[in-house]
Amino acid sequence: MFISAGAASALGAVTVAGAANRSDSLLVPVIAGWWIAAIAYGLWLGRKQETSPPIARLLAQAKPATMLPEHRPGLILLNRLWPLLLSTLAAGALALVFPQVAGIAAGFAIIWSLAWRHQEKAVTAIEERDGVAFFVDRTSPFAPIRLVRTQGFRRDPAPVP
Repeated sequence: MFISAGAASALGAVTVAGAANRSDSLLVPVIAGWWIAAIAYGLWLGRKQETSPPIARLLAQAKPATMLPEHRPGLILLNRLWPLLLSTLAAGALALVFPQVAGIAAGFAIIWSLAWRHQEKAVTAIEERDGVAFFVDRTSPFAPIRLVRTQGFRRDPAPVP
C-alpha cells in the first residue's frame, strides 16, 4: 500500500515537472482532475472493513510451518512488487516525452493503494487472535503468493477496568 502510494507521488512529481518543462498549462489541471477521480474511486473500492476474497483465500491456504522461513525482505519485495516497479520506471521514463502517461499511471497507483488499505488489518487480527505469524514464502515472481503460518506469541488484550 505505502509503496504504491510512494510510486503515485513520484509519478505525480514527474508529471508536474514534465508539464512545466513543456510549458503545458492545461495538462496539470486535467491530470489533477483524474487524480481526484482516482482518489474517490480508490476510497469507494476500499470502503469495506472486511477482508477481500483473494486475501481471505491466501490466509486460509497458508501452510503451517515449525521453523521460520528464510528472511530476505528486499528479495521478497522485488519478487512480489516487480510489476509496480517496472510500470513506475516505464511511466517515469515516458514522462520526459509524454508527461500525461506518468499522470495517468499515478492515478492507477492511487486507486491501488487506497483500494487495498484495509487488507493488512485482516492479517493482524488473525495473528493477534491465534498467536501466529504469517510470512511470505519464496516463490517464482510469476507464481501466486504463498504464505507460511508459524507459531508466534498470543496477544491477550489488556483487561478493561
